[in-house]
Amino acid sequence: MKVAFATRDRVHVDSHFGSADKVDVYSVSKTGYNFLGTIEFGGNLNEDGNEDKLIPKVKALSDCAIVYVSAIGGSAASRLIQNKITPIKAQSEEDEITNVLGELVKTLNSSPPPPWLRKVIQQEENKIESFDEFDDEEEDEI
Repeated sequence: MKVAFATRDRVHVDSHFGSADKVDVYSVSKTGYNFLGTIEFGGNLNEDGNEDKLIPKVKALSDCAIVYVSAIGGSAASRLIQNKITPIKAQSEEDEITNVLGELVKTLNSSPPPPWLRKVIQQEENKIESFDEFDDEEEDEI
């Protein structure tokens, strides 16, 4: 599954979702994690109540299962959840991304995973099935 982190310094989960100009994305599985890349956002990212600036962020993160943030507004959290992306607030801005990733890998290996993570895993499986059905439909048309 893909997991994103709103970050200013690319080390800590230290950025508010709406004003984040960088989001680091990792692939996470039971065996570990790998850095996939950084998504950068430009323009006015100030916390000003402009909800339209959330649209490109949500689209850019559409293939992520979880987004870790230092803070997030209700509207942004709702948009992520509607797109089957689970927002998680870091315990503090001192939380290091690698520590969070290590804990997530441990949690994935717990039996059974906690309910919130089972829901994320199930949503990921449903996303994949939806893409598979779409691929099948295109193949039938050809």
